[in-house]
Amino acid sequence: MMTRSIQCPVPVPGAPLLEVQEIRQAYGSQEVVKGLSFGLAQGSIGCLLGPSGCGKTTVLRGVAGFEPVTGGEIVLNGASVSRPGFMLPPEQRRIGMVFQDYALFPHLSVADNIAFGLHGMNRQDKALRVAELLEVVGLPDSGRKFPHELSGGQQQRVALARALAPCPALLLLDEPFSSLDVELRERLGQEVREIIKQQNTTALIVTHDQHEAFAIADEIGVMHQGVLQQWDSAYNLYHQPASRFVADFIGEGVLIAGTALNGEQVETELGLLKGEIPEACRDRRKVEVLLRPDDIVHDDASPMQAEVVHKAFRGADILYTLQLSSGQKVLSLVPSHHNHAYGEKIGIRLEADHVVVFPCA
Repeated sequence: MMTRSIQCPVPVPGAPLLEVQEIRQAYGSQEVVKGLSFGLAQGSIGCLLGPSGCGKTTVLRGVAGFEPVTGGEIVLNGASVSRPGFMLPPEQRRIGMVFQDYALFPHLSVADNIAFGLHGMNRQDKALRVAELLEVVGLPDSGRKFPHELSGGQQQRVALARALAPCPALLLLDEPFSSLDVELRERLGQEVREIIKQQNTTALIVTHDQHEAFAIADEIGVMHQGVLQQWDSAYNLYHQPASRFVADFIGEGVLIAGTALNGEQVETELGLLKGEIPEACRDRRKVEVLLRPDDIVHDDASPMQAEVVHKAFRGADILYTLQLSSGQKVLSLVPSHHNHAYGEKIGIRLEADHVVVFPCA
């Protein structure tokens, strides 16, 4: 039985590993990160999620030590590594990095790529660690191959193994699956999560793809124009978005007009919804209510009718766009054996467990 070549430190659950405190980052006079804060506990996987240009990769590069901060502080394992006027060099941060393009050395074998960061170890210990990681990433017989002989997904696993080899305190992944097809992305994302957890590693990933974020991360931070809109679980981002941007960016849904009757009820065209209404939206104020496709249930017995104006077949389900009598459109996710035609009217009812209300813009 193989013995471990490196005894990686086991993280202390709940203890802070990374603390990003009110950081600001700029390129010249353009500030691209604006007072951003979040924390990452040891052994957890975090994700910065947002559209292109929101500043998420700049934050990742700041954590890695590739970019300075103009304000705030980055603390790693209790020690300050970045603040205005000070930046600990990347090689002194014990950080592993998986790049968007993998950045494997084409002239080195898979085994030599993985061993590249194992400094100060004898040949036997290096070989043991490389063999262990090849087993972990599911490529036990590929050590002698070269990167060009591997598929994109296999190259990504080699890049991950190389980053994990020296037991980094923190693993950073920059859009790691962007060059892969959608099906492979989801499968590899789940595998990467299992590998990171198995290796007791703390990780921070950057992506624009919410499905990747959901598959890998324990906590997700949604960014927009350099501002962290919400740092939360995937469940809360979907069901309890803190802003219109998060509501629109995460999942699918529409905002419909409503009237907040009090602190617990809001009246809509589809009926009365009960839940906690924010203070700013109470006392018969006009509001907008977020409805997700799973909030609108297809029910042939319902007297409320809506017209099918669009449909998207998704295998087990069909996502219907339905027009109400007022002209308002809503979405409904319906099992695909209910295959209705365009222009057909179907019965619907409102069944929302989470009430999300925003003041009218």
